[in-house]
Formats: sequence, structure tokens, C-alpha cells
Amino acid sequence: MSPHPTTGPLAATLLDLPAGSPGGSVELFLDLYTGDCPLIPARAFMLGPSSPGHRVPAGLDLLPVAGKCLEGPAFSRYVAALRKALAVAIDPAQIGVLHLQHLAFGATPALIRALPMHPRIALVHGTDLIFAEAHRDQLQVLRETARAADAIVVPTGAMADHLLKLAPQVDRRKITHIPWGIPDRLLTDPPPRPTPTFSNHLRLLYAGRLTAEKGVEALIKSLAPVPGVELSIAAPRAQFHGLAPLLQRAAGVRARYLGWLRRPQLWKAFTGHDVLVMPSTTLEAMGLVALEAQACGLPVLYQPVPGLSEALAASGVATDFTHSAALGRDLDRLRTSPGLLTAVRQSGYANAARYPLSATARSLTNLGRQLA
Repeated sequence: MSPHPTTGPLAATLLDLPAGSPGGSVELFLDLYTGDCPLIPARAFMLGPSSPGHRVPAGLDLLPVAGKCLEGPAFSRYVAALRKALAVAIDPAQIGVLHLQHLAFGATPALIRALPMHPRIALVHGTDLIFAEAHRDQLQVLRETARAADAIVVPTGAMADHLLKLAPQVDRRKITHIPWGIPDRLLTDPPPRPTPTFSNHLRLLYAGRLTAEKGVEALIKSLAPVPGVELSIAAPRAQFHGLAPLLQRAAGVRARYLGWLRRPQLWKAFTGHDVLVMPSTTLEAMGLVALEAQACGLPVLYQPVPGLSEALAASGVATDFTHSAALGRDLDRLRTSPGLLTAVRQSGYANAARYPLSATARSLTNLGRQLA
């Protein structure tokens, strides 16, 4: 049973990704704003039309706007098209607050221009900061959004630090720390874990997108000489196919593809593995997949990058996925030290319990009430 929705001003929010896109930011967006009884009442939008066979959640509207891009005159045209579509779809009188998903990308300036008089809460994710570093136009959008926002929400202190490097003129008093959360039902009723059986092999799981900053290339190269491990990958199919040449070269890696799993399928997959690996190279806003794994009793082995270090700390095992010898030592320790996996599992349960999604929704709603 879902927690009761919060009562607060109706939010308008847009994530300019196609419905069905992979990623933790998408799952958090859908968790908060959609469904028959959303945690935060909202007019929530993504891009459409939806792909064949993809079910659009209740409470999600699709904007038929094409041409998503990052730079130049085409980006300005894309933002203008989004603004126009939002102006047609939304009655401003019904809206109490804007929830700007990401400080960068097209949705944020479009939403501000479509509803210029409403208070604005901007939510910082990892991809905003990564793309703002790489694209001048996106850096400009990020800085403009930071100035225009009435409040800027960061899930970890690391995100605030990184934002201030990119936009040092930001008024620090606007920045509010609200951790992201995982569904309450996963904390109260996780899928059952089978009784562990002794095995010489560690069953590793990677779950998520396979973009460069996720570090999967380093993971595979470093695993190649390590004995006694099996790697399962749950990722978008096209991205997994892109890994084929690397997997062929890394002949020592025993890898199997699980598909791109829906959330309940992923939670069940957590119970059939021994360790979740998080080899991210740059930063993570928070690493929601790691927290979901911990809630399901799956220990987490992670690269101590900003965001992950804060969200996991000692509840997971930090390692260096770029050095095969270090990774091999840590995997061997997990496999052979009596009681270590069990201790990390228990620590993970306790850590995940700190982050119920209902608390995220309450904090965001209270912030909206203060601004509305």
C-alpha cells in the first residue's frame, strides 16, 4: 500500500525525456508525481509519443515535441516548442509551484517561460552538472536557472559543492538538502531473499545505463583477470550490444545479459545475486539503485565518487574499479571473510531505511508551501 499523498500546492513539472527512458532520475520522477495516488499532486509531463508497448503511468501527460538537443539555434527552437506545448496544456491558475527537474536541459527554461509568475523549486541531478561541464549552452542554462530559482534542492552535499564550482554566484541560502528516497513499500515489504548457499563464485550485478560516466568499461577490464566471479548486466539492450566488442576482448569475464528490467523484476534480481557493483567514474546525485539494492538485502561494492560516498559511506564496500588488483582483493575478501557479506547486508538494510520516498515528498511539499 502506498503512503498517503501530501497535500500542498499543485506542481507543474516536466522531464524532457521520452516516456520509458532509463535512469534513476526518471524512476524518481515517476515515483513522486505519477500513479493513481501520486505522492506529490502535479501536472507531470514527459516527451511523447510513447514507444510501442510502453504503458504510460496514470497522471503522466506526453508532449509531442521533437528535436531535443543541447546547443546552438536548434536548442533555442526546441525550448520554444516546449514552451508553446506547455502553454497549451496547462491552466496557470491551477498551478501553485514549479518543480524544475534538472538545472539544465530544455524543460527547465521552457517551464519558466510558460509559467513566469510561479515560484520555482529546482532539483539538482548528476546529469545536469555533467552536461553543463561539457556544453557551454547547458552551463548557461544551469547558471540562469540557479539565479531564477527560489529554492535549489540537492540530494547530497556533494551535489551542492559541484554546483557551486560551476555557478559560484549562486546564493547559498537558496540551497536546501533533501535526500532522494526509495519506495516505502520496498522498505516495509522487500522481496524475500533465498537462504544463502556456499559457493566459490560471487554473483555480481550491474544495473543501470551503460554511458561512459557509469564506469562499466573499467569494471569489465578489471574483472577480466579476477577468478571466481560471474557478472550479470541489467541495462538497455542497445547499450549492452555496444559492449559486445569489449566483452569479447575480456575473455575472462563471464557475463550474462538480464535485459532492461522493470522495477519489480530488478528488485527480484537483487535477491539472486551476492553483490551490486557501482563503478561510476565521476559522480552520482545519490545512487538510488544502490539504496534499492540495500533494501533488498544486496551488499553494494562502489567507487567512492561524490554522492555515492555520502549516501553509502560505511554501509557499502568502497573499492577502486580502475585497478584490477585492488578490485580482486576486495572481491576475494567478500568471498572468503566469514560473516562479511552478512554484516554488509545488515548495514545496508539500516542505511536504506534512512531514505523513504515519503519523506522526500513531504519535504518537497513543505518547501512548496513556504514559497507558494
